[in-house]
Amino acid sequence: MDQVLELKNIHYAYHNLDGETPAINGISFILNKGEFVAIVGPSGCGKSTLLSIIAGLLIPEKGFIKINGKYLHESTTNVGYMLQHDELFEWRTIYNNVILGLEIQHMLTARTREKAHNLLDIYGLKQFENARPSELSGGMRQRAALIRTLVLDPDLLLLDEPFSALDYQTRLNVGDDIGQIIRQEGKSAVLVTHDLSEAISLADRIIVLSGRPANIRQTVPLIFDLEQDTPLNRRNSPEFKHYFNLIWKELNTDD
Repeated sequence: MDQVLELKNIHYAYHNLDGETPAINGISFILNKGEFVAIVGPSGCGKSTLLSIIAGLLIPEKGFIKINGKYLHESTTNVGYMLQHDELFEWRTIYNNVILGLEIQHMLTARTREKAHNLLDIYGLKQFENARPSELSGGMRQRAALIRTLVLDPDLLLLDEPFSALDYQTRLNVGDDIGQIIRQEGKSAVLVTHDLSEAISLADRIIVLSGRPANIRQTVPLIFDLEQDTPLNRRNSPEFKHYFNLIWKELNTDD
């Protein structure tokens, strides 16, 4: 398989007047093309910090990151970053929110406009193109935020707890929708979440981090015997409980 992402011996610490607080301690892993990896760990262990490093928002103190074989600072690969909140602008219609990234990156053409319309149609938001964000449910807004990311055609998607602001029922439905959309689009993705059930239902592989400073305690490949491998079907499978108990035990075992 082609490697989309490679992290090698990543270290990072926060610095202030009181000294240094180590956050990441020697993390290495790869992500293959079309693979969906979830990262879980104790609260405050550095999961979102790690995602910010992959996105290039923070610079590691040691180690390197490659995307599509090039060092991060040399890479021209398009990386999509989906945050905890949809960050849709109320003064723009849903369609105009979706094309915002295209405008910013000077990629707005007749072809990319058509792609935005097509994605809204395919994923059930065509009739809401001219609506304002406040007219949509939380799940629909989050779907629009994903379409805004996908229309830029990123090779890599970074998802920072994208469903955490939703109520439980909506979270299940949107997680199922977005998980299937990402697979249908053939995207490579890294998900950070504190929700273990969510990670198991969506990912091909789960990376379990230790407490801060974070290192990798275990990597768990997920294999389900399902005719239709969807997030909701995974939750009802016998393998789901096995993986949940396995990872829960790892998260709650002292070093």
